[in-house]
Amino acid sequence: MTGDCRCRVAILYPGDREARQNAAPENSRFLPVFQALAALGVQAEPAVYHDDFCAEVRLQLMQLEGVLVWVNPIEGGRDRSMLDAMLREVAAAGVFVSTHPDVILKLGTKEVLYRTRAIGWSCDTHLYRSMEHLCRELPSRLASAGARVLKQYRGNGGNGVWKVELAAASPPGEARVRARHAKRGCVEEEIALSEFLKRCEPYFAGDGRMIDQAYQSRLPEGMIRCYLVHGRVAGFGHQAINALYPAPAGAPPQEAPQPGPRLYHPPTVAAFQPLKRQLEEEWVPAMQRLLDIDTGLLPVLWDCDFLLGPKSESGTDTYVLCEINVSSVSPFPDSAVEPVAQAAFARVRAAKHAH
Repeated sequence: MTGDCRCRVAILYPGDREARQNAAPENSRFLPVFQALAALGVQAEPAVYHDDFCAEVRLQLMQLEGVLVWVNPIEGGRDRSMLDAMLREVAAAGVFVSTHPDVILKLGTKEVLYRTRAIGWSCDTHLYRSMEHLCRELPSRLASAGARVLKQYRGNGGNGVWKVELAAASPPGEARVRARHAKRGCVEEEIALSEFLKRCEPYFAGDGRMIDQAYQSRLPEGMIRCYLVHGRVAGFGHQAINALYPAPAGAPPQEAPQPGPRLYHPPTVAAFQPLKRQLEEEWVPAMQRLLDIDTGLLPVLWDCDFLLGPKSESGTDTYVLCEINVSSVSPFPDSAVEPVAQAAFARVRAAKHAH
C-alpha cells in the first residue's frame, strides 16, 4: 500500500518552547513511527505541545489531515483539559485525532475497570464516587475481603494507586493498615486507617473518584501488557517485578524490589496466545458494545495490563485486567510500529474522503 503525498500527519508529544523550536523526527523517541509513515508516503511532522503555546499547535494541526497524540493524563503538573478541548475542536474540523478525548474518557480512565467488570476480564471491583462513600465502605471491605488495590480516576506512573490491607494487630478503637503507594521508590507503611483515608482526599477533587479491586495474589508472577492497534494485538510486554511487588517473606517492607524492566515480544509469542485470543475475540468486542466504541474509533495504539488470576478448575490461567493505557503508550514493541503506521494512514485517508 502506498500513500498520498498530500497526506500530512503530526505526532504530538509534550515539550517546552526550546523543544518545539528544535523538533525533528531524528531527535524524537518516535523516529520509527515517523519512518514507517514515510514509507507509506505520508508526510509526518512533530508537533511539540505545551499549554503555553496551545493556540500555535492548534494552527499547525488545522493544516493537516491527522494527528497521533502522546501526552499523559498528568504531565508536568498539568492535566489535559486545555489540550483535550483543542483536540476536540481540531477533530470537529475534520482532522483525524487518535486518541480522541471522548474515547479516552470512555476507555482510558480507571473507571473502565468498574464499567466493564462483567465481561470476563475482571475481579471483585467497586467504585467510590465520593470521600464519604470511601469512608463508609472501605473499612468493612478490608475486614471481609482482605487486601485491596485502590486507584484514582485518572493518573499515570503509579500515582494514586495503593495496595492497602488491615494490619495484623490494631489498638482498640483505631484500625491500622499496611499501605503502599505504587509510585516508584515508595515502600509499605503501617499507618492508621484514618490517616490512609485522609491521604485519599485529593483524589476526589473535582470529578475525581476511586476504583477498588481485589489484590491478586499471583502478582509476583508478573504483569502482561498487551499492545493493541485498534482491536488487534500488535505485541506484548512482560514485567516480572512491578510496582506493588511484595518484599520476601519475613523481610521488612523496605526490601521489596523496585520495578524491573519490561521485556518486549511480538504478537506471535506462544506463551501469550490464549490471552491474545480472549482479548481479540471476546473481551475487546464486548467492551466495544458496552462502551459504544466503533472499531475505527479505537485508539491507533493502546494497551491493556493483565495480572494472573486464580487458576481455573481445569488448571489453566485466568487473567485480571488492572489498567488500560490510552493517552501516552510509550515505549512499545518494535512489532507495533508498522501496524500503527498502517492504521493511522487508513484512518486519515478515510477522514479525508469523508470531508
